[in-house]
Amino acid sequence: MENILEVRNLRVWDLNSDKVLIANNSFDLRRSSCLAIVGESGSGKSITCRSIMRLNGSSLRQSGEILFKGENLTTLSEKKMRRKRGRKLCMILQNGMSAFDPSCVIGVHLKETLAEHFDCDWKKNEIEEKMKLAMESVMLKNPIEIMNKYPHQLSGGMLQRIMIALAIVLEPDIIIADEPTTALDTVSQFEVVEQFIQLRKKMGCSMIFISHDLGVVRKIADEVLVMKDGEIVERGPTEAIFLKPEHKYTKYLVSTRLALSENFKKLMRGETIVAES
Repeated sequence: MENILEVRNLRVWDLNSDKVLIANNSFDLRRSSCLAIVGESGSGKSITCRSIMRLNGSSLRQSGEILFKGENLTTLSEKKMRRKRGRKLCMILQNGMSAFDPSCVIGVHLKETLAEHFDCDWKKNEIEEKMKLAMESVMLKNPIEIMNKYPHQLSGGMLQRIMIALAIVLEPDIIIADEPTTALDTVSQFEVVEQFIQLRKKMGCSMIFISHDLGVVRKIADEVLVMKDGEIVERGPTEAIFLKPEHKYTKYLVSTRLALSENFKKLMRGETIVAES
């Protein structure tokens, strides 16, 4: 299967301290596949994906090549890159609240985003109808009512679904989801993950899924990259990473996850968990 994205020798450093945050990492994303990037906080997962989108802060610098369908994104002007974001490369953030302008209702943000990327080819009522159908497809009831609410009036799970619905309408080639379930309760996590799975089935898009929840990763990803201190320490098919991890850090992550899962099952069965000394 051909690659839709190729990251070559990505290096990111802090201009103020000269600290290297990402050290010459290279990886590929295959067309229509889901690549998960896992690791503990500070491992460089989010910085890697913001580098692809060219959304890192002004104090950070990056070098290397990021080839999207053979085109090097690092050489594009900011104006051309802005046209790629959303329409071709869509990023769904961890905190849904930060993705929306708090001063306007959800519908205004959605209509402005779609008008920007479709050059106003759609009339106002067409945009509203497309968003209504997309929101219903991700199990959001009363979409017109939701579009007339401010972000703070909606739950984190609802905001995540709205971002997924927007992605359905934009039909990007790649969706980058940066820990989209972290701020959600368990029920909302399950529902949002199901929506991502359905989104892939419906659109056939490629996906980069950042998470520290290995249970979610095992369910959604085809391949996994394991990051530690800004470096890729292991990569491979999802089941191979879970069943036969090679790097000691990957073994630690997987064993920790399995222990948590076993404890959870015991709690559900009403058994007593004895802490290890």
